[in-house]
Amino acid sequence: MTSGFRFAPIDIGIIAASIVISFLPAIFFAKRAGQNTSQFFTAGRSAPWWLVGVSMVATTFSTDTPNLVTNMVRDVGVSENWLWWSFLLTGMLTVFFYARLWRRSGVLTDLEFYEIRYSGKAATALRGFRAIYLGLFFNCMIMATVNLAAAKIANVVLGWPMGRTLAVCGVMTIFFASVSGLWGVLVTDSIQFMITMSGTFAVTYYALKQPAVGGIAGLLSKVPSKSLALLPDFGDWSVALAVFVIPLTVQWWSVWYPGAEPGGGSYIAQRMLASRSEKDAVTGTLLFNVMHYALRPWPWILTALASTLVFPTLRDIAAALPYVDKSLIGNDIAYPAMMSFLPAGFLGLVVAGTLAAYRSTIETHLNWGTSYLVHDFYRRFLRKGESEKHYVLVGRLTTAGLMICAGLLTYALGTAKEAFDLILSVGAGTGLIYLLRWFWWRVSAWSEIAAMASSFIVALGFFIGRKNGLDVAPHISLLVTVGVTTVVWVAVTLLAPPTDRVTLVRFYELVRPSGAGWATIRKDSAATPAPDSLAQGVLGWVCGCSFVYSALFGTGSLIYGRMPQFYLWLAIFSLSGFGMWRVLRGFWPAGK
Repeated sequence: MTSGFRFAPIDIGIIAASIVISFLPAIFFAKRAGQNTSQFFTAGRSAPWWLVGVSMVATTFSTDTPNLVTNMVRDVGVSENWLWWSFLLTGMLTVFFYARLWRRSGVLTDLEFYEIRYSGKAATALRGFRAIYLGLFFNCMIMATVNLAAAKIANVVLGWPMGRTLAVCGVMTIFFASVSGLWGVLVTDSIQFMITMSGTFAVTYYALKQPAVGGIAGLLSKVPSKSLALLPDFGDWSVALAVFVIPLTVQWWSVWYPGAEPGGGSYIAQRMLASRSEKDAVTGTLLFNVMHYALRPWPWILTALASTLVFPTLRDIAAALPYVDKSLIGNDIAYPAMMSFLPAGFLGLVVAGTLAAYRSTIETHLNWGTSYLVHDFYRRFLRKGESEKHYVLVGRLTTAGLMICAGLLTYALGTAKEAFDLILSVGAGTGLIYLLRWFWWRVSAWSEIAAMASSFIVALGFFIGRKNGLDVAPHISLLVTVGVTTVVWVAVTLLAPPTDRVTLVRFYELVRPSGAGWATIRKDSAATPAPDSLAQGVLGWVCGCSFVYSALFGTGSLIYGRMPQFYLWLAIFSLSGFGMWRVLRGFWPAGK
């Protein structure tokens, strides 16, 4: 190796040990995963809540996540994180309204939902289309963003070209994901998350120790107050609208984004379906939201802020790391650049943690995407009635194919923020339908088809327009896409034929959703209504959001030394936590 960081023997030993340890679950669970598709894709529906929650948060923490946060902080400031902080609102909706419903449905994948909720050829076609659309195209796009971040980090840390990084990481993840099944992924996630978080705190600690930073006190005195602010400058209305107002009023409920889907979906639904009970599904999803939004952001934010002092411009990064491929340099690469200050031992820990974060996310996406392609497409439409071992074998081969496709797509991407904006635009406008389909019987397969088609067409139109010189801000195109898509799918819902009555009654008796939206169907059912209370769910949602936001901003106030604000957030944290506990206790009376 002629370029990259210098690794001491202890660093190499730590990296090697972490790889060996993380592969042990794959070997241990290989036989169980090969038994049937239930074991391979949903861990036999026996995962405990803490494993479900940790696995969710480990999956959403990948190599691109700190890079994305760094990109945002360097572009606008801390306040731009509202672009993803706003998704807490939909995350808590999943906890208090949808986790129990998903678990009651008993489906193997969330796409199987379509043929128990809807009827006719439209439902069948919708399931098959989304299996390919999400399992192959959309999933490969997400994995490509993770690959891009890994390639940038490897180029900075190891001096490797992108091709070598993709080849090494691809072989490693294909072997693990194809052998272990979801049980191995869940257990490995819990190990990898501990390694990853330890590395994250190490990067932050040594970033703050740099002479250009001067610790927390130096950081707070040198970084402009505009960059430190938790809220955007409302004097610049265009920025405030884009990063705060629209995310909190429109984006959180209208956009389908992996890991923050309205109503739950993708690998979040997969974890809920793998839970051993409704209670495990709810508490595991709650643990995920607390850790995702309250525990992880501040180490990334502090490192990103420190990078603005150490590497004020991209030219500074390029000068400090002359061997790095110039095409990979952007604001998102500042995070791996800050790893250059780590001493022996800690460098190995951080690289091991980075690799763990990468593998956790990619292995989950490989298992999730494969479940769609095998269970919802191959098994449903191409080869029915084969043995379970046959489908597991096809799943293992599909896993390899997905990783190869994602690796090739990586070359088409630029920065983490560009990929984030692209994924948001493609899923814009469809979110509301994923919330309402559980609580309004009139939503049909045609509603979802109309939403997907209109969202894609409008997003494609803006994409082509930008390529031809159209200057439209992302938040404006988001609003237009959401508006057009919502009008189209609501109109189709009211005009198209509804789902047949037998299917609706059967779905109601299986899931037993509450509320007036199923009143007409409830009359035809002999099932006892579920004890779910929409009012209690709303109260839990408000308390849950207050609980996490107060933890997030209370930590920020403590770091900034704003003690009166800290004590106020602490009071809100305590009160909302108590209210949330009371709501959850009411979900399952003592002894149930």
